[in-house]
Amino acid sequence: MTNPRLPIHAAHGTALTARSWQTEAALRMLRNNLDPQVAERPEELVVYGGTGKAARNWEAYDALVAELTELADDETLLVQSGKPIGVLRTHEWAPRVLIANSNLVGDWANWEEFRRLEQAGLTMYGQMTAGSWIYIGTQGILQGTFETFAAVADKISTSSITDGGGSSTDGHGTITGGRGSITDGHGSITDAHGTLAGTITLTAGLGGMGGAQPLAVTMNGGVVICIEVDQSRIERRIAHRYLDVQATSLDHALELAVAARDERRPLSIGVLGNAAELLPRLLAQEAPIDIVTDQTSAHDPLSYLPVGIEFADWRASAARDPEWFTEQARASMAAHVEAMVGFADRGAEVFDYGNSIRDEARKGGYQRAFDFPGFVPAYIRPLFCEGKGPFRWAALSGDPADIAATDAAVLELFPENERLRTWITMAQERVEFQGLPARICWLGLGERHLAGLKFNEMVRDGVLKAPIVIGRDHLDCGSVASPYRETESMADGSDAIADWPLLNALVNTASGASWVSIHHGGGVGMGRSIHAGQVCVADGTELAAQKLERVLTNDPAMGVLRHRDAGYRRAVEVGTAFGLRPEVEQG
Repeated sequence: MTNPRLPIHAAHGTALTARSWQTEAALRMLRNNLDPQVAERPEELVVYGGTGKAARNWEAYDALVAELTELADDETLLVQSGKPIGVLRTHEWAPRVLIANSNLVGDWANWEEFRRLEQAGLTMYGQMTAGSWIYIGTQGILQGTFETFAAVADKISTSSITDGGGSSTDGHGTITGGRGSITDGHGSITDAHGTLAGTITLTAGLGGMGGAQPLAVTMNGGVVICIEVDQSRIERRIAHRYLDVQATSLDHALELAVAARDERRPLSIGVLGNAAELLPRLLAQEAPIDIVTDQTSAHDPLSYLPVGIEFADWRASAARDPEWFTEQARASMAAHVEAMVGFADRGAEVFDYGNSIRDEARKGGYQRAFDFPGFVPAYIRPLFCEGKGPFRWAALSGDPADIAATDAAVLELFPENERLRTWITMAQERVEFQGLPARICWLGLGERHLAGLKFNEMVRDGVLKAPIVIGRDHLDCGSVASPYRETESMADGSDAIADWPLLNALVNTASGASWVSIHHGGGVGMGRSIHAGQVCVADGTELAAQKLERVLTNDPAMGVLRHRDAGYRRAVEVGTAFGLRPEVEQG
């Protein structure tokens, strides 16, 4: 039957549909998550990640909309796994919405129990920013992916990249130059630190998260081959300018990649196929691959297509026999990861990009699955020690001019940050807005609150047409416990301690965030992560300014505290500089 609610779009402009901008923001962002430009399957309430939903079911969605429309500024809406379960009187400093998604008690925190409860209509999977209503499309992950590949470029720029056994050549070869200026109208990076020019990256997955990979690689000057089983995703990424071209076959993809590599020309190439088949094939033919990663939905075996099952039969097969399908998916992931390890053995830079494919491959019988690292310990942790992470904002006016104005404000606030300038300039040139216009950049402790206060002033002074909603990814410095991703290989062995995201949510609630969430699972799957999110609204008022200063200081401070406690010297230095006390000697 036709769903009369579809298509869903966030309201634009300055007219309120709720009782205040604090609740209007939550209502617009909920709807924005389900905009057809943003969501993977809005007809099923799925935003991204294969199963990450914005609301549990359509009845719950309708109730959320109704309650947000009527919610007062001294009331708080409680949401349990996508379903509104109560409105309580609180106060104006309290969050307007508190959200908990997918949380299960330890011994029950597995896919089998979760699916039983989900089938009974008692829970839903919220991913990270789907169930907390702050997903902004593929751009939301793009900047973090850009930072990751920039760090890869920095690492490999100090040595030459070989072609799988041979010596480097000028066409393939030594990585020189780096990040700094924009050339060729493609947003490639050329002369500061590292560059991916002259390299070929191999990856898979072009969904809501993985779709950021091709643009992140080309922004760093490289060539990338992206394998995807879903033709519509390839077409979507090309339409949104995240992907340049589609190859007609694997051999064609490699031909295009080598030609672009030899010209040191950025190029992203999509190819239709199953990574568990195509990666081993490329390895066997000694393809000149320099960097390998993956962003398929491997965290949930039912969202990974096994070899031997047709794409058209995927859903029906998974629903018919989930246990058998899981076994098949894990066997395919084992083959997939075995090929990744094979590339690592040949000298390629190989890393897990946070989707739990290594653990699923281990469960599929492959014993060397953890022979390559996750991206956080390999490249990102030094940023976390400074409280840096993905700071994002959306223009509730719906007017791209508001984002252009905030871009300019951010660059004016931080004139010495060349990487930030490079990113913002590239994003303006290359990033297609999805749903409400939005931006993301990595800012840290001592920076985020300045941006929030500036935005609030711009709203107050009429420079912006409507308020700005400010949030972040849950993939952040102090809001996640995830031993296969954000907290992998912590210096003190505290990878699995989940106190930190819980404290993060409590701190943001106490500091005046507009809505706060605690989720389980995220992009790594059930039993593997606890993470928290916060969102604030810059509505131009003095009260908003007070809240923004506290939340946008205390939230990144949690990242510094978390890493200081683990013994990271840089976090100790940053904590001392910002007067974060107490400074307790480690026992």
